[in-house]
Amino acid sequence: MSYDPSPSHPYRPPDPPPPYDPYTYTYGTYDAYEAHPWAQQEAPEPAGRRPQRHAALGHHSDLRVLRSAYRWQRRVATLTALGYFVLFLILSAFAPSFMTNTVTDGLPTGLLLALIQVPVTWLAIALYEQTARRRVDPIADRIRKLAELDVKRERAR
Repeated sequence: MSYDPSPSHPYRPPDPPPPYDPYTYTYGTYDAYEAHPWAQQEAPEPAGRRPQRHAALGHHSDLRVLRSAYRWQRRVATLTALGYFVLFLILSAFAPSFMTNTVTDGLPTGLLLALIQVPVTWLAIALYEQTARRRVDPIADRIRKLAELDVKRERAR
């Protein structure tokens, strides 16, 4: 099958959207009052009002940073604990002679590696707490403070 690069019709860009005016509640030819006269109309905001200095909390970039820091924290802890366990399983399945070798008087390597799983789990918990204190908690505290400031500003209005 061949490809014909010529367009079947000439390209025409879409028409620009009509201007939006929040003070008259019109959008192009649509008038909100004419369409819904029973609906309570809000008064337009005064012209002398100061704009917000930062974006609203729901659109704040710190939330994205917090999500990625928390995601990284979960990955580190999970890969620490599960990585060692998967290594133990792979050695048990594919290297049985290594796992049955004795380390000291009657202590097989497999049992020693299984016993090491407990400290590795503790290490994963410690890494989780440490990354929470170092990376996640400061971002969450900053977002919490910004939210408190937003609430105070709304009450002052």
